[in-house]
Amino acid sequence: MADINAEELAAVDLRGLQDRAIEIHDLYDRLNRRERGRVWTREEFMLGFVGDVGDLAKLVMAEEGARDVPGGRAALEHELADCLWSVLILARRYDVDLGIAFHRTMTELDVAIRTQLADDGESV
Repeated sequence: MADINAEELAAVDLRGLQDRAIEIHDLYDRLNRRERGRVWTREEFMLGFVGDVGDLAKLVMAEEGARDVPGGRAALEHELADCLWSVLILARRYDVDLGIAFHRTMTELDVAIRTQLADDGESV
C-alpha cells in the first residue's frame, strides 16, 4: 500500500466498515422477516438512528458529569458505533457514496472556514 494516498486509504477503510455494516444489516433483515414478516423501511432506519442519537446525547452528558447513566465508557463507545452503523446503512439505502460526499463536504467546510477566518484578519 505504499503507493496509496491518505484519501484512498480512508476510502478503503470506509469500504471495510460499510461491508461489515451491510453484513449486520442483512442479518437484521433476515431476523425481521422471520419475526415480523417484513424488513425495516428507510424511514424506520432513520427513526432508529434518531433514537440512537438521543441515547448518545445522554451518554455524552454522563461522560461530562451532567447526568448519571449506567454503562460508562463502554456504553458511549457502543452508541457511537451504533450511530456510525446507522449512517453507513442510510448512505447505502439512499445510494450515497459516503467517501466522496465526506471528502467533498470537508473541502467545502475547509474553504468556507478559511475564508471567514481570512475575512476576519486571521492568518490561516
